[in-house]
Amino acid sequence: MQRYFVKQRANENRFVIDGDDRHHISKVMRMDIGGKIICVEPDGKAAICEIAKITDEQVLADVVQWKDEKSELPISITIASGLPKGDKLEWIIQKGTELGAREFIPFSARRSVVKWDDKKAVKKVERWQKIAKEAAEQSHRGIVPEIISPMNFKALLGKSKSFQYKLVAFEEESRSGETSLFSATLQKMNPGESLLLVFGPEGGLDDEEVRVLQENDFILCGLGPRILRTETAPLYALAAISYHFELMRR
Repeated sequence: MQRYFVKQRANENRFVIDGDDRHHISKVMRMDIGGKIICVEPDGKAAICEIAKITDEQVLADVVQWKDEKSELPISITIASGLPKGDKLEWIIQKGTELGAREFIPFSARRSVVKWDDKKAVKKVERWQKIAKEAAEQSHRGIVPEIISPMNFKALLGKSKSFQYKLVAFEEESRSGETSLFSATLQKMNPGESLLLVFGPEGGLDDEEVRVLQENDFILCGLGPRILRTETAPLYALAAISYHFELMRR
């Protein structure tokens, strides 16, 4: 059953769907009156709905049954990625959304080959947000992760002050055989707490960035004995977090 994140209601039991989602329902899926969809509110509450009306402007869908579902990680995970080349960030956002990340922060690292163009910022972030929305619908998430507009390293440090736990995936730690700090951090965390995970770009974080991160209460950790690509490491971490909190404890 197709899933849509909906912000507007006509009344307590009727959702209003417009924009790209209206087009998707009527033109792509070619659904008609009586068709069933799932509507999700901004707070994550979901309902099976029946399409009651389709116009050129909107789709009206009536609630048939509210769903009792829990698809979110019990802790809030933010992925901060040093701006990578090509479409790697799109991959991180899409797959990271499927794996449960709550927020993504691209940042300019010293070794980032990509230079952020403020003139293209709005369209870029809109595209990333759309990718996150579609991935959240596909994976039956209760929320759409937020994509923060790319920031510099100093701004990332400021942003980090609001998190309860902060880790940096650092390849030198993996090379030296460090294997415990990532797992130890997860074991300390309780439901509802927040974790910021920082990953460098293709060339990794430089020594000065690592030093400053440590001075700002970040813990350096390894992610196993293999050196992972910048687009692979966040997904490895999210999969491990999901196993720890959603599978191992059942």
